[in-house]
Amino acid sequence: MCRSIKTLRGQEPTDDEIRAAALQFVRKISGYRAPSAANRAVFETAVEDITEASHRLLEGLVVGRSAA
Repeated sequence: MCRSIKTLRGQEPTDDEIRAAALQFVRKISGYRAPSAANRAVFETAVEDITEASHRLLEGLVVGRSAA
């Protein structure tokens, strides 16, 4: 996994922090730091989808021992 993506669980991350993590993930998976014009739309869609999924994940996590 990307070592530069910081853990956001247990904090109150900003929308920008969540999007930045999603962007790094998409960059790692795709192998592109900046996509070509032909791939830009699918790249940005992936970033938005992962950002939304990350928001849902962070909102739904139970943090601490009461998770059992």
